[in-house]
Amino acid sequence: MGSRVAAALLRRGRDQASALVIPRLAPRGALAPSVPRVGSGSGGGGGCLLPPRLGSTGPFSSASRFASFHAFRSLAHKTLLGQCTRNMSTTTAALNSTMANGAANSGFKLLVTKGPQAQKAVGIWLFGCAAWVFSLVILGGITRLTRSGLSMTDWKFTGEIPPISDEAWLLEFDKYKQSPEYKRVNKGMSLEDFKFIYWMEYAHRMWGRALGFVFAGPFAYFIAKGYVTRQLGLRLSALFALGGAQGLIGWWMVKSGLEEPTSEYVQPRVSPYRLATHLTSAFVIYCGILWTALSVAMPDPPTGSMSWVNGAAKIRKLAIPVSAVVGITAISGAFVAGNDAGHAYNSFPKMGDTWIPEDVFSMEPFIRNFFENTSTVQLTHRILATTTLLSVGGLWLAARRIDMHPAVKSLIGSTLGMAALQVTLGISILLMYVSTSLGSAHQAGALTLLSLMILLTHTLRRPSPALLKSLATAVKAT
Repeated sequence: MGSRVAAALLRRGRDQASALVIPRLAPRGALAPSVPRVGSGSGGGGGCLLPPRLGSTGPFSSASRFASFHAFRSLAHKTLLGQCTRNMSTTTAALNSTMANGAANSGFKLLVTKGPQAQKAVGIWLFGCAAWVFSLVILGGITRLTRSGLSMTDWKFTGEIPPISDEAWLLEFDKYKQSPEYKRVNKGMSLEDFKFIYWMEYAHRMWGRALGFVFAGPFAYFIAKGYVTRQLGLRLSALFALGGAQGLIGWWMVKSGLEEPTSEYVQPRVSPYRLATHLTSAFVIYCGILWTALSVAMPDPPTGSMSWVNGAAKIRKLAIPVSAVVGITAISGAFVAGNDAGHAYNSFPKMGDTWIPEDVFSMEPFIRNFFENTSTVQLTHRILATTTLLSVGGLWLAARRIDMHPAVKSLIGSTLGMAALQVTLGISILLMYVSTSLGSAHQAGALTLLSLMILLTHTLRRPSPALLKSLATAVKAT
């Protein structure tokens, strides 16, 4: 059935090529033709809207949406597209160039100019930058878990050449021997062991600096080529500035761990407040780049019918607060790491022999307990993690009862699975006394879950007025 529909549309596309390229020749006020559906015949299932005939008004405005949606399909062929898009792939390939011309004439404000190829290039670059930030966050987590973050006792904005000769290594090692961490934790460490933690911290710093070049170089090129609109340029400039500030925040965090602890019984470690600031800033950069990449690749969300649009609006009201819970839970994990709270109460579901430790509110003022009290920090993270799992589960149950895009339902199911896996990893970390491998996987899981919620929220956003008008016109025509 899909092949016959595609063949018919190919013939129709060739017959209407001139109308697609020069849509403004159509008479004003012309009635909109009916919009065919794939799968609406004997196969049932409601199907999805095929691209309508283009005119100067009415359904023509959906042409730009369909073209931009095809650009997203080329970047993520199997992510958010259902059987409908696969059936239409042959038709889309034939109409791609004419749809691009229609999008240019429709007045739709895209974040990237110069056509689909420029849109694809910028999208791939932004997705690559997001993946780079993802890897940088994971590398930072491994650096912390191996206690390598305090091995370099100074910092230069432009970076520095690592030690090469034996004399240079001994000089760096002597600097580290003056730090509180060496005196209280690593006293007697060999030079070879020091080299390992030094290389871990050095790799983390240089990987972050390399991201600056990966971001700035293509950004300048796309601006010179005229691909980037003013709106996108301002957004990316802000993200680049925040990335530069992230290096300063990182050193501000490390410097707190190089200070002598207030008590001789306390191990040297970075301030949990500064660690949370550093990690939150990284999350903001990652989320900003990922959201922008999705906006470039998919200017309008996948629709198909007004029923699906209305269903997405209902789920969006639930998805936004769930996303906030996921974000707050991730940030609370930074305080768990900053206080080494994962090394306390290595049991589940109880915390030791009790459900709630007796010293959860032992600090003054009261608010300090939620950020500095090891017992309270871990208890809060457990509660937030459970709340996240229940919230995503409730979102999944609500989506099952609402008529909406099948791909969106599948995405919600994947989010629920990731939330369950993340809770399982968190419990395993406690029982395994925070092993490096499980700790890194848990941090990667947090960022993956956050990514899925961003993708879900972006997909559920309200379509543009032009697309809504196109769908409404199509419904009236049928």
